[in-house]
Amino acid sequence: MCGIAGFWDVARRLDADRGAASVDSMTRAIGHRGPDDAGIWRDADAGMWLGHRRLSVIDLSPEGRQPMVSASGRYTMVFNGEVYNHRRLRPDLEASGARLRGHSDTEVMLAAIEQWGPEGAVRRFIGMFAFALWDRETRALTLVRDRLGIKPLYYGWAGSMFAFGSELKAIAALPGFEGRVDRGALCLLLRHNYIPQPCSIYQNIFKLPPGTMLRMDAGGAASAGAIAALPARIHKYWSVADVASRGRDELSDAEAIDGLDRLLRDAVALRMEADVPLGAFLSGGVDSSTVVALMQVQSARPVRTFSIGFHEQDHDEAKFAKEVARHLGTDHNELYVTAQDALDVIPMLPTMFDEPFSDSSQIPTYLVSKLARSQVTVSLSGDGGDELFAGYSRYAWAVRVGRWLDSVPGPMRAGFARSLRARPRLYEAFFRGANRGLPARLRIRNPGTKTGLLGRMLQASSGDARYQLLVSHWFEPESVVLQSREPEIELSDFAHWPDLRDPVERMMYADLIGYLPDDILVKVDRASMAVSLEARVPLLDHRVVEYAWRTPLRQKLRDGQAKWLLRQVLYQYVPRRLIDRPKKGFSVPIDGWLRGPLRDWAEALLDERRLRDEGCFDPAPIRKMWNDHVAGRAREHHRLWDVLTFQAWLEQSRTRQAPREAHA
Repeated sequence: MCGIAGFWDVARRLDADRGAASVDSMTRAIGHRGPDDAGIWRDADAGMWLGHRRLSVIDLSPEGRQPMVSASGRYTMVFNGEVYNHRRLRPDLEASGARLRGHSDTEVMLAAIEQWGPEGAVRRFIGMFAFALWDRETRALTLVRDRLGIKPLYYGWAGSMFAFGSELKAIAALPGFEGRVDRGALCLLLRHNYIPQPCSIYQNIFKLPPGTMLRMDAGGAASAGAIAALPARIHKYWSVADVASRGRDELSDAEAIDGLDRLLRDAVALRMEADVPLGAFLSGGVDSSTVVALMQVQSARPVRTFSIGFHEQDHDEAKFAKEVARHLGTDHNELYVTAQDALDVIPMLPTMFDEPFSDSSQIPTYLVSKLARSQVTVSLSGDGGDELFAGYSRYAWAVRVGRWLDSVPGPMRAGFARSLRARPRLYEAFFRGANRGLPARLRIRNPGTKTGLLGRMLQASSGDARYQLLVSHWFEPESVVLQSREPEIELSDFAHWPDLRDPVERMMYADLIGYLPDDILVKVDRASMAVSLEARVPLLDHRVVEYAWRTPLRQKLRDGQAKWLLRQVLYQYVPRRLIDRPKKGFSVPIDGWLRGPLRDWAEALLDERRLRDEGCFDPAPIRKMWNDHVAGRAREHHRLWDVLTFQAWLEQSRTRQAPREAHA
């Protein structure tokens, strides 16, 4: 696991000393991703600079240093991630004449690229990776990101330089970087609580989409200006849409369970290779328990497992993790954190996440990563199970609501929607009054937001649009972000989705191209890398993803139970009684904190004059929402956290004045 950065000085404006200083500043900005070593390389004739920060995990010797040049001298690469099947690729490469000096996966990758070409090699890789490849022969730069988007990669123009890096702060370190806030991306943040690819918070800086290769080829361009005018061509070498569109296998339950068990064993075994201490996160849920169980059954010694607990019972799962660890016989480590421990993380978030990101489970993810890093350098995680095996309870809820809405005649739906939109306060007051006569379990939480959601779902044009509303925080972000337009992205381009008939499969597809890579995996990557910990996600081995999509939905959802197939694998190692319980999730009580210990911090960031002067938001709806939340009239912590994370990021950003400039 490492950090990469670099730029193509197409105008040749930097001499050797200034170029080296520039790429050094880029890599120092992401030094936390690789504290063990650093390297710089350049092609003086082309103006190409590559930089690397190394977290030594495999081949700790100098033979694993980067940037690394291929045996022929044609290719140079900087690489972030792991290719787990590199040992399996070596015999074929050596049989073809490759001479490998060390035992790093980077060296194998370069030999594979020389043997099969960039795309032919990438299609053979099993792993998580983001890398930059320079071809001296054709003067071409290729950027590649892994199939699921486990590892990040940003790119764009900083003045006359085409730049890239593992994090935005690397690109922001370059001279010529303007750093203007993209207000369309800010709209996306308010809707999703993350910024979906290909957007970033900055104008003209983008995330490389998962499963793609970007190529810039100078070719016969006669001038620097001609090179700068060349388009960056992006090509998909693997896509969730293609995988989801394939047919389903008709396997018996026993065959499906056995096949998944064997595949998961191999995926986990591949990710247990390391020349440094290794462990696993364990929450006690289905996903992490499956990963740990398959680690322990293949390990000669107790696996080190890590979990954190909260003293607030509604947010604590540590006791369940401890029971699973005791059954499996792991070397379990737990830490109960106080509210102050969590609050102390909040000032670090803008720098840690590098762009506004408002999934509040970022806080416990950082804390468990910090706990694990005290003993290990690599930790396996159970992320991905919900998206692959229909684990989210919202899927079933959305289907029920959709059926009910479809049963209501169109004119009646339209009339009710108009009434809700015209008299929102009347209906909100009605729901609040009804709540007083209902038991706690039946009360409508946050009736104001629910009223708005119902009105929009009544008018939604499709089940896809309803699901997007269901997972949205702000329904009309353009109404609060000034001078903005929410861009259309793959996640909202329903017409180009694969032809999936089942609504649950369509929701799973949406989460696999949006929520998973741009929220879950961002959270895990940044939180773990902040403490120089490598996090590996075996459930997102692309072979597991393809197998899960070949599995009929009835083997994922059965008799009201989510993740049925994955549970059957786990039950072979852990008793049902330790697993079958309601899911609590990995959350912190942000709602109460905003009324208590975070109130002054939030009040300062949401000050009306400040909001007006910065010019990004319309202060009126935000101030109303804040006042309602503080007074206890509403629970608006999710939407407020979206705004607060942007405000905190803006405060710490070196380009905090940019929002007041004109925007394209």
